[in-house]
Amino acid sequence: MRQEEIWDAETARRYDTPGTGMFAPEVLGPAVDRLAELAGDGRALEFAIGTGRVAVPLAECGVPVTGIELSRPMIEQLRTKVDEATIPVVVGDMATAVAPGEYALVYLVYNTISNLLTQAEQVACFRNAARHLTSGGRFVIELWVPELRKLPPGQQAVVWQSEPGYIGLDTYDVLRQHVVSHHFHFDESEQAKLFRSPHRYIWPAELDLMGQLAGFELESRHADWTGTEFTAESRSHVSVYRRTSSPVI
Repeated sequence: MRQEEIWDAETARRYDTPGTGMFAPEVLGPAVDRLAELAGDGRALEFAIGTGRVAVPLAECGVPVTGIELSRPMIEQLRTKVDEATIPVVVGDMATAVAPGEYALVYLVYNTISNLLTQAEQVACFRNAARHLTSGGRFVIELWVPELRKLPPGQQAVVWQSEPGYIGLDTYDVLRQHVVSHHFHFDESEQAKLFRSPHRYIWPAELDLMGQLAGFELESRHADWTGTEFTAESRSHVSVYRRTSSPVI
């Protein structure tokens, strides 16, 4: 499954769920507030901007936002909300594409760095963030913690969410550090809709080493956007890296 095939026109059309899910005010609001605080008076660059779930309200807060996005259908959906002058977008891979200018903040939310399926690509993403940042600028990543402790011997799948009309299930390949997320949506009919996406999971310590290779140091890590303490039981984290030096070649 290539990313271009996953994030197609059909996915872009049904991606936005205003007021619910990842678009719920209690989910989106704290993320936008924290990113606006980190950007300060500077410009922000969003890797994998998608349909503008975060970028649009962040721009409405007065932060100049530019995006990089691989999927043209997702950009087309974004354009139904704002024009190119309001939020410019560069079409390309977040690990290699270059946006014009320098930024105080680069951010990558909702587990999207795991869409890069090799360690080399993920390191390149860090280096690309460093390339765009001013000295002392920050790179923010929101990412889930792999739930391998839930896998008994011989089992490869974990159900991570189950509710009326929806089941979320992950299948793990621990040798390659890969996981495929399966999203089953169903109603009273006999038919269910399945959306799948492949990922390469990253441990927090591995993420920190990627940052060091790109000239970053970890400034803070919390369990969520509101600043909840990150613990061994946390299922996700928001990590803030500060650019401190040139990347290690």
